[in-house]
Amino acid sequence: MQLLIRPEAFTGRIERFGFQYLGFEARRLARGERCSGETGESELGLVLLGGRCSVESSRGGWREIGARATVFDGLPYALYLPLATRFTVIAESDCDLAFCYSRAGESHPARLVTPDQVRIEIRGGANATRQINHILPPEFPADRLLVVEVFTPGGNWSSYPPHKHDVHDPPMEADLEEIYYYRVDRPEGYAIQKVYTADRKLDETITVRDGELVLVPEGYHPVVAAHGYTVYYLNALAGSARSMAASDDPAYAWVRQTWREQDPRVPLQGRNR
Repeated sequence: MQLLIRPEAFTGRIERFGFQYLGFEARRLARGERCSGETGESELGLVLLGGRCSVESSRGGWREIGARATVFDGLPYALYLPLATRFTVIAESDCDLAFCYSRAGESHPARLVTPDQVRIEIRGGANATRQINHILPPEFPADRLLVVEVFTPGGNWSSYPPHKHDVHDPPMEADLEEIYYYRVDRPEGYAIQKVYTADRKLDETITVRDGELVLVPEGYHPVVAAHGYTVYYLNALAGSARSMAASDDPAYAWVRQTWREQDPRVPLQGRNR
């Protein structure tokens, strides 16, 4: 499986990447433009990365949703749509949209997620401090789809210590597919992500730039942001349980005990922005 995916593969069309559950699509709409679709056998988390839009659907309508100009300007709006839903997105301003799909077996009510409903978590310590915004967390009423977004300050590590979620062993670990969809606050910036298994049958180190996507079918998958650049990624996950349970790589789990304080640059985005 190719792990680094360029934007042309998933811009304007749903790409499944060979996953059992997950699918992803990115779109940019100019003000006044619209796009339509149907969820079919999947549930959908539509995340407004930037701009404002209205959505008309067979499950209801939502007007003028979205507030931030880019992912670096505040907290997200998102819309959850269940199975067998027809929808049309109308751009009220220029819009940057992410469509996170997961095949599902149960239908749940459509629901708008507003910034005040997004739980902010500051995770890690020292130069492994990062901000997690929980958009569709495990307690959200959906079937399989989980969605979070993560901000990592320049020079910091994220998804660290390296962790994995590729074995169904509740409550310790769930078997989850995952995508990382990246944005960087300056166009020349980048992140480095490693994806590896304990036996090193999978062992890749990937340079990721703005707008690119990394697949995590299995294994540990830490990230580091290039010094001087804030890195954002949107995570969509789905799998054997509605859980984020993961296992640390035992070779690196000890670093948690060394953290005495958190990076004062975090949170990078808050409710006052």
